[in-house]
Amino acid sequence: MTDKNNNSKKLWGGRFEKASLPLVEEYTQSVEFDKYLYKEDILGSIAHVKMLAKIGILSTEELEKLIEGLKKIESQIDRGTFEWKRSLEDVHMNIEQSLIDLIGEVGKKLHTGRSRNDQVALDVRLFVSHMVELWKKELLALIRTFVDVASRHKDFILPGFTHLQPAQPVSLAHHLLAYAWMFKRDVERLDDALTRVKVSPLGAAALAGSSYNLDPEFVASEVGFPKVFDNSMDAVSDRDFLLEILFCASVIQMHLSRFCEEIILWANPCFDFVTLPEEFATGSSIMPQKKNPDVAELMRGKTGRVYGNLMALLTVLKGLPLTYNRDLQEDKGLILDTHHTIFLSLVLAKGMLARLEFKRENMLLAVKKGFLNATELADYLVAKGIPFRDAHRLVGNLVRYAEKKNVGLEDLSLEEMREFCSKIYEDVFEVLDYEKAVERRQVYGGTGKNSVEKQIENLKQWLKETGGSV
Repeated sequence: MTDKNNNSKKLWGGRFEKASLPLVEEYTQSVEFDKYLYKEDILGSIAHVKMLAKIGILSTEELEKLIEGLKKIESQIDRGTFEWKRSLEDVHMNIEQSLIDLIGEVGKKLHTGRSRNDQVALDVRLFVSHMVELWKKELLALIRTFVDVASRHKDFILPGFTHLQPAQPVSLAHHLLAYAWMFKRDVERLDDALTRVKVSPLGAAALAGSSYNLDPEFVASEVGFPKVFDNSMDAVSDRDFLLEILFCASVIQMHLSRFCEEIILWANPCFDFVTLPEEFATGSSIMPQKKNPDVAELMRGKTGRVYGNLMALLTVLKGLPLTYNRDLQEDKGLILDTHHTIFLSLVLAKGMLARLEFKRENMLLAVKKGFLNATELADYLVAKGIPFRDAHRLVGNLVRYAEKKNVGLEDLSLEEMREFCSKIYEDVFEVLDYEKAVERRQVYGGTGKNSVEKQIENLKQWLKETGGSV
């Protein structure tokens, strides 16, 4: 061998004479991303060597040396003293070469019956399962915060919107709880997706399975997975589980973005429904009066980033023949970037929500601006025996009349209203009261106080059962 950058020194380099170009090594390495999977890689390797000892391929002494060496390497990485080498391409080769350097020849037995194909598939599944548990923890904390804030604002009312136009008065608590239910669905989606994440692929080897009498169920049990692969070719090439998680992440970030959009609107002085916490705002470099909702805006903006990661992986996968292809290396950066975005967004959303100050009087004033009691009046007329479509038309006429006078329906006199419909009586003013309009909607899932309290009770019970203690 005469090459200066000797491929024969690589763990896979036996059949090569020429060295990889430095630029090729730079282009193909993945260690800058997959080094973050080192704990999962070592956990999988320890499970693998335990299985090799169980089936008689390793002696007890060899097993102990391998486990001791792997744990020393993990400790070095934890302390930041481990030297990552791009020339060794990835987390697997870095750890394996370091193990050989540390414990000698027995380290070369680590990879018996295993390929990087099934090894990396296990690492990613383990990393994602741990990652999702962190997301769930933060989601539960965010849901709990929505419930807590809603519980303190059951008597606040604000305009409910359709088409971003004032529609009907609703309880602020009811509005906030809508987000709690959204994020509850996110937790449920993640739980469902985890059943397809927690499937051990180790034992599939490169693509065809192994000639060794491996015990995949033992490895799965060691790493805490309830299932093993059914088809070795599918096991090493499947990234559907990542697509599911990236989809779940996209929905989570979309829900966060919707909430941020409301905060941005509510903090605008034209709405003036909330005081934005200064810890989550920034100023202007030129306009001294500004308090910009930058955290909410960035969280809204990062939604495109998360969507992009899902689309990127879909595009990577769309043309891949069976089985493993190096294209799959691109999944690490996408999932790591998504994890960083989702985790921080959930933490910040919780903190921002907890510090929001709601302006009760301003919300009530806004309710009185948009004829939000018009539906109440229509329902009142229906109760008097008028068909709904006729009632709808009559109230529309009254709204137009009040609008020209620049007053609310509740400000019209009884005589004025009776000019439009003789079935309107003094009791109409109780119907037009905004607080009472909210209270009348006691139907299950409605905005009335009893319904809101039932929602809070149901969410608290679910949090308790799920482990997100209240």
